[in-house]
Amino acid sequence: MPELPEVEVSRRGLEPFLCGRTVVAATLRTPRLRNEIPADLDTRLPGLPLLAIRRRGKYLLFDFGCGQLLLHLGMSGSLRLVPPGTPPQKHDHFDLGFADTVMRFRDPRRFGVLDWIDGDASLHPLLAVLGIEPLADAFDGDWLHRATRRRQAPIKPVLMDAHLLVGVGNIYASESLFMAGISPLRAAMRIGRERCDRLAAAIKHTLEASIAAGGSSVRDYVHSDGGAGCFQLQCAVYDRAGAPCRTCGTPVRTIRQAGRSTYWCPRCQT
Repeated sequence: MPELPEVEVSRRGLEPFLCGRTVVAATLRTPRLRNEIPADLDTRLPGLPLLAIRRRGKYLLFDFGCGQLLLHLGMSGSLRLVPPGTPPQKHDHFDLGFADTVMRFRDPRRFGVLDWIDGDASLHPLLAVLGIEPLADAFDGDWLHRATRRRQAPIKPVLMDAHLLVGVGNIYASESLFMAGISPLRAAMRIGRERCDRLAAAIKHTLEASIAAGGSSVRDYVHSDGGAGCFQLQCAVYDRAGAPCRTCGTPVRTIRQAGRSTYWCPRCQT
């Protein structure tokens, strides 16, 4: 699933080509993805200028002034810029057309979201439940320490709880914990303030490094120009079960936590 870095890379890739431009056409090829799509979306958008593209967690918000288009890439979605007239393929469900380019939403597993927001976006049911942004100034070791004092669950799935902290997916939780030297098995409430400082800094560093690398392309994710992210090539522990730790040489271990694979070095992470 595209996580915060991949969505932010998509946002930055689209922004210079689309913002300030006026929509000339919108094409909807399915009535629903994860949820039902507003039936008038293709008639509502033409003629509207796109003022800004923002991100909230793993959601993109296309601001048209009179309302916002909410988009989530789902499990396998991607956004591409293609020339007008490019024939759609089987899983191309939505086009947002401008004078000389088209933003095309592809979603093979159909778990994405398209919706229209008339009012305050923060009150939308999908956004109102989201936690803090990990790249925001407000997220730091002090916040993380306070937020985890009553959480007995292991720290890895806690970091992936979008109601607490948005966008830290499986890869980035594993890599951040390795950088901070914290075992993914350790109870969140048993991580002290100093280690929370290290972990918060590691999360920010890992996410920023992934954004700089174009995100991670482990399945379907591609950039708006069709290129792939390469952060997965730098991973210290993720998807390296049995391989030697890049720091100490101890074999990397793996375990299932909350239905996801966790990777860690039992010597470097305690």
